[in-house]
Amino acid sequence: MEVQNEEKGEALLELMTKSNYFTKLKPEHKKDDSFTVPLKVSSYNELNMMVSDLLKASIILLNPETKSFSSFTKDQNINVMTFLEIALQLLPEEEMELLDDLHKVYLEC
Repeated sequence: MEVQNEEKGEALLELMTKSNYFTKLKPEHKKDDSFTVPLKVSSYNELNMMVSDLLKASIILLNPETKSFSSFTKDQNINVMTFLEIALQLLPEEEMELLDDLHKVYLEC
């Protein structure tokens, strides 16, 4: 029985390595048990709009008067904290520092 299970396990692993399964999460080598998810955007403006939309959706969902949207979805349990965590991770911190430096140069002109 164990030999059959081992063979099935090996076949499953072989199938997964030959195909493009489990490719979305990329291991982050800096931390254990942590992964990154690639997110393609066309510009910083698009990234900014994504963060803005996540924050707007969170504001709307936190408003007690807008909790009912049964016409959109059957599952009304939406975790706003997830939206906020995503928005926080999408903010381009280093680029904002660059914009501050560029703004200082602009003010000196």
